Amino acid sequence: MDPVLSGLLVIVRRARVTVSYAVIVATVTAVMVRMDPTMHDSLIRHASTNLHNLSRGRVGTLVGSAFVVDAGSIYLWLPGLVCLLLAAELTCGGWRLVLTFVTGHVGATLLVAAGLATAVEFDWLSASIARAPDVGMSYGAMAVVGALTAALPPRWRPAWLGFWFAAAAVVIAGGAGFTDVGHVVALTLGVLVSTRFGVQSRWSVPRAVLLALGASFGFLVLADGMVSMIYGLAWGALGALTAAGFDRLLTAAPQMNASADAVIQSERHDSGGSSSSSPGTSHS
Repeated sequence: MDPVLSGLLVIVRRARVTVSYAVIVATVTAVMVRMDPTMHDSLIRHASTNLHNLSRGRVGTLVGSAFVVDAGSIYLWLPGLVCLLLAAELTCGGWRLVLTFVTGHVGATLLVAAGLATAVEFDWLSASIARAPDVGMSYGAMAVVGALTAALPPRWRPAWLGFWFAAAAVVIAGGAGFTDVGHVVALTLGVLVSTRFGVQSRWSVPRAVLLALGASFGFLVLADGMVSMIYGLAWGALGALTAAGFDRLLTAAPQMNASADAVIQSERHDSGGSSSSSPGTSHS
């Protein structure tokens, strides 16, 4: 068998979840492109996980909305999404990827919906938001970004978390919409889910490249807009450096205490040895 084809088959076998999801999403997107505007808008309206649909018991939208992506040309977002999912599946496994994606997509959707319902009830937001279109894979993708924390070497985790949460804080502070809040909620859910994984992964160069490309895609999802990207990168880098610095201090503190204890014990030993060697009084 041709080596290239053999290599592709190995990747497909090890990344069944990523390949299956990518094929389904690509197929749905290709069909949507050929729809007339009326039918296209109708599909988005019926697949949305907005308050209008959820309040009427259309829980199927919690699943269907993850396969309906209305984010422009498929060539702009599918490659990055595949890199992100592939990095997670190769390092964490297929079932962990599914668990993370579903938790982020469904969990963030329901939590955001609860917040919107409360805001509408108290007239903090207009009731028209109940029919706002809400489809796509972005919540699931951000949860995967959070879950990749478990696959990183322990020394890199503080910087990873510091970057993402600092960037997320900047996005929220910049006047975020409910989708942006959902991204942060999904990121947090992904981190929480990752604490149950206990993954010890070996990072090769190809996997590191996939992680870099996937993380770049995740950042574009989180920071939608040039201004958000610039501020997000700046504050994210600061957050990463700060978190890494605190982690080093916390790691070094026990070692410094142990060294100080050793010095004290050594001084006590030397003092005891000196006093015992002093001349004493003899008795006849």
